[in-house]
Amino acid sequence: MKKDLFTTYEIKGLKLKNRIVLPPMCQYSVEKKDGIATDWHFVHYVSRAVGGTGLIIIEMTDVEPDGRISDYDLGLWCDAQIEPLKRIVDECHKYGAKVAIQIAHAGRKAEDAEVPVAPSPIAFDKNSKTPRELTTAEVKEMVDKFKIAVKRAVKAGFDAIEIHGAHGYLIHQFHSPLTNKRNDEYGKDLTKFGVEVLRAAKSEMPEDMPLIMRISASEYVDGGYGIERGIELARAYKEAGVDIFHISSGGEGPIAGGGNIGSHAGYQVPFARAIKEQLDVDVIAVGKLDEPELANAIIGNEEVDLVAIGRAMFRNPYWPFEAATKLNKKTHVPKQYGRGFTRSIQEE
Repeated sequence: MKKDLFTTYEIKGLKLKNRIVLPPMCQYSVEKKDGIATDWHFVHYVSRAVGGTGLIIIEMTDVEPDGRISDYDLGLWCDAQIEPLKRIVDECHKYGAKVAIQIAHAGRKAEDAEVPVAPSPIAFDKNSKTPRELTTAEVKEMVDKFKIAVKRAVKAGFDAIEIHGAHGYLIHQFHSPLTNKRNDEYGKDLTKFGVEVLRAAKSEMPEDMPLIMRISASEYVDGGYGIERGIELARAYKEAGVDIFHISSGGEGPIAGGGNIGSHAGYQVPFARAIKEQLDVDVIAVGKLDEPELANAIIGNEEVDLVAIGRAMFRNPYWPFEAATKLNKKTHVPKQYGRGFTRSIQEE
């Protein structure tokens, strides 16, 4: 069957009504620095569910207080954080959206931590704090913190789990030669920490729940890695149990003079396509895919399996309806909004 942006997608126990994903994008809106989701988070995510999104991925949610980018980020380090997230998930489900959550630790990029932690004591830039190197025992404890956070996410009713291994955060810091200068087992095998986190996550997830991992397929810094190494990282993580890769790039260190972060539409699609082809694994593409025709084309050409639309859905929570209108595709429009769209796109 020929695929497009509005064909269903299924993997394990997850079935999506379309292939449109809201990627995790921090809201920095926790009110009491307690990591608990607020009414802002509820309205923000539920609006995108009402707007027709197939899969919503809740923003970077951290495994300990000092693992946050800022003190205003979400957390899953205590049970009090479960119910407000469950409220969001349950309401999104009413509108046919499925919901995942991105579990993470910012590592050396934890801006509000008094002393950030990292694989090695290397600051992000001259304006950042120098992190403390985690001991081997502390690395193993960190794996357990991810595991416990995933357990809480499962209790909250999420449909999938995403582990954040991109954008210069802790897992990325371990698998980048730029930031991991350790001499222990986690320095000899740069994927060891990520692999252990993934296996720990899997141990807390139902068998039919898919595991997503976000990775930076290429860095844009001197001494960093390119797509060839990105494919090898993904290969190790696939063997550890990843079902879907969410392909981004960059984030580890300031952009070097020879870097090329890209600014054109779809600039990261070649990375996603390469990982899909090399590893025979499902992938989510992200990065300047705002135009429905482009998003639809890369699905139809079978370059990727899912398309993440971030900033465009900040501007318009109902982007999927607009995309259906432009592409003349059928989708479910809530009856309250039916008068705003042509009958030709509305499912009976």
